Formats: sequence, C-alpha cells, structure tokens
Amino acid sequence: MFSLQIVVLSLVGPALGYGKYRYSIPHGHDVLSPCRWGDKSWPGVGHTNQAGGGDLNPFGQDFKAEGFKYTVSLCQKDSDGDGKTNGQELGDSSCSWAKYKRLAILDKATGHPGICEPLYSSACLGRSDWVKCSF
Repeated sequence: MFSLQIVVLSLVGPALGYGKYRYSIPHGHDVLSPCRWGDKSWPGVGHTNQAGGGDLNPFGQDFKAEGFKYTVSLCQKDSDGDGKTNGQELGDSSCSWAKYKRLAILDKATGHPGICEPLYSSACLGRSDWVKCSF
C-alpha cells in the first residue's frame, strides 16, 4: 500500500506543474489566449501548451533567464516580437508591479507576452506557428 502511495504522488507532482509562477507576474491568472473565441485564458503562460507543461514559449524562456522573477528588464522586453512589451501585454506598462506590492495600478491585460499577436498578421508569420486554435 505504501509503495502505491509513492507511485501516485510521483505522478501527481509533475501534473500539478508550476502554476505558482502565475502569481509571479501581473495578471498571471488572466493572460489572454490568442484564440479569443469566447473569453479564453492561457493558464500555461510561459509554455507552448495552453494548459502548461512542456516546451517554454519565448516569454517562458525569458522568465526562466530572469530566475523566474518578473523584473523591470523582463517587463520592458518584447519576448514574442509583436511590438508590445511584456509589461504592456500584462497590463503593467509602467513596469511598477511587484509580487508583494499590493498598490500597483494595473491596466487590463491586452495580450499574451509569449505569443506574437495577431497570430496571422505578417509581423507574426513564423513566430507563433506552434499555436493551434480550434475553430
């Protein structure tokens, strides 16, 4: 019985992933999906998989390079190459948000910092081909 519990726990741990990182960026629970039919979000903010896990998208790679911290440098960067900074897309155009700073004034999240948008624009061709929207 004990060995069965260990097996179950070893399988559950990876499945839970690193959703905690969504608390480490502004609007981490409200990052928009580029597949906006309805009101979809992209819970796996730093991943190519919408649900999270697997390969990192450009924002996830940059977030990792910053030690998994939302820094001014990361905020000012345009990880996905769509002409908007990560901060603009996450509603923190002034780059003043901090994880435990409750008084930061944020705008509404306007896009995804790891996915070039609009997806099918000439500026984004080849940058986010891995995104699969179901129609």
